[in-house]
Amino acid sequence: MSYVLTTLTKKKEIDSIIRDTIDKVLVLRFGRASDPGCLHLDDLLSKSAREVSKFANIALVDIDSEDVQVYIKYFDISLIPSTIFFFNAHHMKMDSGTADHTKWIGAFHTKQDFIDVVEAIFRGAMKGKMIVNCPLPQERIPKYQLLYKDL
Repeated sequence: MSYVLTTLTKKKEIDSIIRDTIDKVLVLRFGRASDPGCLHLDDLLSKSAREVSKFANIALVDIDSEDVQVYIKYFDISLIPSTIFFFNAHHMKMDSGTADHTKWIGAFHTKQDFIDVVEAIFRGAMKGKMIVNCPLPQERIPKYQLLYKDL
């Protein structure tokens, strides 16, 4: 069973979903509907939505919307899809052995991988943690070479 996920295109919509998601993990997928990697991830997210609904909400953010560029810059979204997690309006970070703990870059290999990550974030957040360890084995964590350029 798949769920239709909400697509956010306005800063105000993102602000309010971050503020109003209480005692659940908020999963925000930054990307574009035309990207094959995003489509693959969106399929996994929509198929997982019911199973995580007791402890997580999922929404999509359209990175081509002019109004959300402030978030694109703030979270340094340079590769898509990028997934960012919040709990009670706090940005949740995950140590997955990569250089960037602020977001998940790329798609998840399986629906269960996504569910395991969200459960780990939820359990950590309920204990007051702001950063959690990734529960997935290293071979299932996407690796990207992060290039830092002088702007």
